[in-house]
Amino acid sequence: MNRTSVYDMTYEGLTEWLVEHGQKKSRAQLVWERLYRDRATDFAGMSGGNPECLRVLGEHFYIDSLSEHSRQESADGTVKFLFRLKDGNLIETVLMRHKFGLSVCVTTQVGCNIGCSFCASGLIKKSRDLSSGEIVEQVMKAQRYLDGAGKGEAVSHLVVMGIGEPFDNYGNLVKFLDVIKHQKGLAIAGRHITVSTSGLADKIYRFTDDDLKVNLAISLHAPNDELRTQIMKINKAIPIAKLMQAIDYYLSKTKRRITLEYILLKDVNDQREHALELAELIGERRSAVNVNLIPYNPVDEHSQYQRTLRDKVSEFYDTLKKQGVSCSVRLEHGADIDAACGQLRSKQIKSEKVAQA
Repeated sequence: MNRTSVYDMTYEGLTEWLVEHGQKKSRAQLVWERLYRDRATDFAGMSGGNPECLRVLGEHFYIDSLSEHSRQESADGTVKFLFRLKDGNLIETVLMRHKFGLSVCVTTQVGCNIGCSFCASGLIKKSRDLSSGEIVEQVMKAQRYLDGAGKGEAVSHLVVMGIGEPFDNYGNLVKFLDVIKHQKGLAIAGRHITVSTSGLADKIYRFTDDDLKVNLAISLHAPNDELRTQIMKINKAIPIAKLMQAIDYYLSKTKRRITLEYILLKDVNDQREHALELAELIGERRSAVNVNLIPYNPVDEHSQYQRTLRDKVSEFYDTLKKQGVSCSVRLEHGADIDAACGQLRSKQIKSEKVAQA
């Protein structure tokens, strides 16, 4: 019998499955709590469970599908995990420490086809989407790491900003969010979850209509089409005007604020005129938009880009603020272990693929 990951099941889906297999509906809650609150790693060890129910579950599902290939710990407390999937593919997940809590950055695809010219993730082309269970399990692995430290710490925030374009794996993204927010499980609040997209306009409309009550971040990185197309090839298909229409739809329907991510590249998009143009683009949306300025993190294969100097970052920030634009500068996490924004893809992943060629 081919087994699948139990993490692929939503609470409602698990309940229906148990009933269909002759089990009591009420048993779903115990199984769910053992999975997400007790962090059970096998069905036989689930205390208080009906033996027959657990046997049936064990015949059809497995719990662990990710194995830890390696782990790197940064001086700032960031932990980067390299996980091996059942099919042998490798993905990365990052656990970060903030003043406001512990955040996990999850990956949604094996590789990435968006191909942003500054980002390491797109150096390995997408080979497949991750299942919702494989995304969920990244959070569970990070939580078990915290459990092992014995400090009683828990993951409190999530960012869907790892390898891949989350909206290109939309169905599994939605299932993941359903599982991770469920009150009988990890119960991570929607206001503590941010999904990032490179700007798939059609999916922004769908995300808006689905009213998932999580935060949305858009990777903009340039204030005009010519420059954005140079940096992000997706802009050829979805130019800024089309993207802004989708953003306006989101803002009008959800009444939620949105984050525009802007990575600063020395002498490319970091001049005062770029800041003024960005402020003009935001226009009347100022009250609903926050610009997150991101220092560029070096990637060996993208040597054409350099980090904007600190005083230029401050000048860009000050220019936006004087134009009435809310903005912030992202704190860096794990740059010394290639775990910072734009660096995820792992040199180990690349070297293994070369070795297999």
